[in-house]
Amino acid sequence: MQTPALPDLAHTATKPMHWLATAAAMAGVVALAGLLQPRTATATATAPEQRTTTQHGAPAPAPDPVGVEFPLECGGAGTTVAKKASGDLDGDGRPETVAVVHCAAGSGTPPGGIYVLTQGSGAAPRVVATLVDPADRKTVGDFAVRDGVVSATLLGYSSLDVPRCCPDQEEQASWRWKGQAFVRTSGDLARSV
Repeated sequence: MQTPALPDLAHTATKPMHWLATAAAMAGVVALAGLLQPRTATATATAPEQRTTTQHGAPAPAPDPVGVEFPLECGGAGTTVAKKASGDLDGDGRPETVAVVHCAAGSGTPPGGIYVLTQGSGAAPRVVATLVDPADRKTVGDFAVRDGVVSATLLGYSSLDVPRCCPDQEEQASWRWKGQAFVRTSGDLARSV
């Protein structure tokens, strides 16, 4: 009988304790990953100086995006208003609502759109502008409405080879009402993250 030149290696003969230690280590990694999530994005708005009031002297309410038909093709899945913020964007003293909306996908990161809503006296809220079209395949990170400016961090992908879970491009964008339309300005275009 020939004896092996190398001694038995510990990892070649697994025992139940090895599997228990591996399972505990994996559980620790998953728990740690859950704790180290990016901070939750928040949408904030500042109070405009001039406000339209109702008949009873209360400030006019901002449009509520619930029940609004957004120009978003979801194939029957429905839509989700992920974030919203309000402010007087056009200087008329009446607040508009800006909503970040995406398809109600069960998982993953579906592309989203950013829509501006307005509401006349007694009328239903309606979409008056699309700032980000879901066809651009962007997801919206940080988002805010301040002093008449809408700002957002847009996340995207440099190619089809990039996994859809992990955007590798980031763009800072903002929109301000000028004349008859929202004008977009961008910060770092297509910056790798």
